[in-house]
Amino acid sequence: MKSMTGFGRAKLEKNDRIYRIEIKSVNHKYSDISIKMPRYLSFLEDKVRQLVTKGISRGKIEVYINVKNVSSGSKNVVVDKELAKGYISEMHELIKMYNLKDDISVTSIMRLPDIITNSDIEDEELYWNATKEALEIALEAISDAKENEGEKLKIDIEARLETISKYVEIVKEKSSGLIEEYKTKLMNRINELGANNIIDENRIGMEVVLFADKSSICEEVTRLNSHIDSLRKMLDATGPIGKKIDFLVQEMNRETNTIGSKANNLEITNLVVDIKTELENIREQVQNIE
Repeated sequence: MKSMTGFGRAKLEKNDRIYRIEIKSVNHKYSDISIKMPRYLSFLEDKVRQLVTKGISRGKIEVYINVKNVSSGSKNVVVDKELAKGYISEMHELIKMYNLKDDISVTSIMRLPDIITNSDIEDEELYWNATKEALEIALEAISDAKENEGEKLKIDIEARLETISKYVEIVKEKSSGLIEEYKTKLMNRINELGANNIIDENRIGMEVVLFADKSSICEEVTRLNSHIDSLRKMLDATGPIGKKIDFLVQEMNRETNTIGSKANNLEITNLVVDIKTELENIREQVQNIE
């Protein structure tokens, strides 16, 4: 089981270049991948996205890629004039809008992101192979981090399931005496009203049967225990299971609500509140599971 929260980093030196990659992931309902890299490497974006999607199924994922040429030979420097033109145009717009000082210089423009690049991208395959290697290292690192965090979530959820299981067992014990308790209260009430000679045993028996049918929670308790067992098995499964667990927790909450509405007993009602509290805590944890 993996958490959706993690961080992975990789550094690779290859072909006189240093590749640095960082991957951050946080919880998200779907898969949302953001990739930031130098513009001259934009041709790699689709391949990077596919590889990240293969390694991380869900979450808000940010990928940072940087490549530095450290070769001792001469470098062919290229200025992206179109990008510089766009920067300058926007700067002039800001100067007019906010009445700023016009101190635009060549030096300041050359410092802007992606203005200066190296014209050594003739071998795209070379860049992709190295980027892929570094990316796989980073993905492995974030996978380990997500597994470690997932193990912590698993331990917490298992402990809460154990608590819920104990509460359900108490509910089951309490419910077994509800019918007899109701019959006793009914007879006492009849005696208080002095109607014990008016109402026959058949009528009393019918009332008890109706109460038993209305307040029986055997099915709900059985289903709730079954859901607890299923959830425990899910925690040991591999692959993305967050959405499945979330759905199962909703079903457990539904059965718990039914128990609370059917069982006419204060102690059981209090136990239902305790169970729902634990379920809500589990559901909060589940939001971080991939």
